[in-house]
Amino acid sequence: MTSSSHQDAHHARRWWILAVLGLAQLMVVLDATIVNIALPSAQHDLGFSDESRQWIVTAYALAFGSLLLLGGRIGDLFGRKWVFIAGLAGFAIASAIGGAAQSFGMLVGARALQGVFGAMLAPAALSLLTTTFTNPSERNKAFGIFGAIAGSGAAVGLLMGGVLTEYLSWRWCLYVNLAFAGVAVFGAATLLKNMPQANKPRLDIPGTVTASAGLFALVYGFSHASETSWSNGTTIGFLVAGVVLLAAFVMIQQRVAHPLLPLRVVLDRDRGGSYLAMALSAISMFGVFLFLTYYLQQNLGFSPIKTGLAFLPMTFSIMLTATTSQTQLIPRFGARPLIGAGLTLGAIGMLLLTGIGMDSSYALHVLPGLVVMGLGMGLIFAPAMSSATLGVEPSDAGVASAAVNTMQQIGGSIGTALLSTLAASATTHAITDAGPAAASKAVVAQAAIHGYTTAFYWSAAIFAVAAVLCTALLRPGVHEPSTVGEPVLAH
Repeated sequence: MTSSSHQDAHHARRWWILAVLGLAQLMVVLDATIVNIALPSAQHDLGFSDESRQWIVTAYALAFGSLLLLGGRIGDLFGRKWVFIAGLAGFAIASAIGGAAQSFGMLVGARALQGVFGAMLAPAALSLLTTTFTNPSERNKAFGIFGAIAGSGAAVGLLMGGVLTEYLSWRWCLYVNLAFAGVAVFGAATLLKNMPQANKPRLDIPGTVTASAGLFALVYGFSHASETSWSNGTTIGFLVAGVVLLAAFVMIQQRVAHPLLPLRVVLDRDRGGSYLAMALSAISMFGVFLFLTYYLQQNLGFSPIKTGLAFLPMTFSIMLTATTSQTQLIPRFGARPLIGAGLTLGAIGMLLLTGIGMDSSYALHVLPGLVVMGLGMGLIFAPAMSSATLGVEPSDAGVASAAVNTMQQIGGSIGTALLSTLAASATTHAITDAGPAAASKAVVAQAAIHGYTTAFYWSAAIFAVAAVLCTALLRPGVHEPSTVGEPVLAH
């Protein structure tokens, strides 16, 4: 395809396509936190136990995390337009089933189904962005906007979940996806052109089985650790199985003719560094949304809506740096210093949050940390997503995009287990050390805050280590794509 034809097709509707892809990304990202806000109301309505509650989150994580690579490769093989639309439609149907759930089992099944279709949708959206925007300056702007949505969607979910739960019902936290998906399906059907590979290679069945089973085992193992302990036999068994299966997957990828995830995709220094940045920042960020939500509601007495509003400054900070980093800074400095600076700001923001206490105020002790964290996240997400897909072969764009989402998902699962365990252990020790006074509400509340700050310290340490590792791994300078993808938009 000639350069002129690139321009004629590409420049006609590319920004409308970005709006559609951004809407789909927002739906997937905010779904995690919007459902968390709705959980207490859903539990009261459907009557399931505290021990069962975590399965509402885990069912989605297991399906989503284990099927991402397969979902990305399906888009590469059969065309991303229809995989994207199928993901949207399936996600909407699953959301409708979940919203109408009359039992715990029905809700868990709907969440798992959301994860299946989310695994098709998320990599298709990022790969469509990668192959739609091939002009370097426009690519930077598009990834800045997309990265801002990816980084701020969780905070938006907290606010939206609070509003819907308080004024309508927890069910609307799922029904709202019907509106998002309906608009996105119409836009995708109108704007996108399906471009499957002319010569479709055979799907790597052994690689698909080992990758999906290995990722499932890892996500389940980390989730089980947060419920029980790291020394639990089931936890150890699943984590070991996950490592063994993923090692087998790597060996298979070295030998098959048409690998599920060609190792050339992940062995590039910039892509590898970007994947690492996404994974480690996902581990660390978990502390903000989980423990700070608990602190705001249980210790400062915030309502769900006020809690959601409390995270908005972080959202605005992410949007600011995500857009400016891609349009103003990457063309001059490249991704390496931005990602390194973002991870460093993440560490500083977490350290600021360790100052919270029983009598702290939001403005003095919470807001500064959130703003600094947001500035850092914007410098990480947009440049890392862009670098992770820069120069990849068009035929590999889907699976390269899926790898980005996989790193986020696995990182979130590790963060859930690791930080929850550390916080719980610190809380228990604080209560034990209190001796006879341990039964008082003040001591219990102070012990909980000690658990939160312990998690924040560990998150800061992870951010700091990530800053060193990723800066060492990423190449310095500005890099242009070595491969220009074909446009995927229509007419």
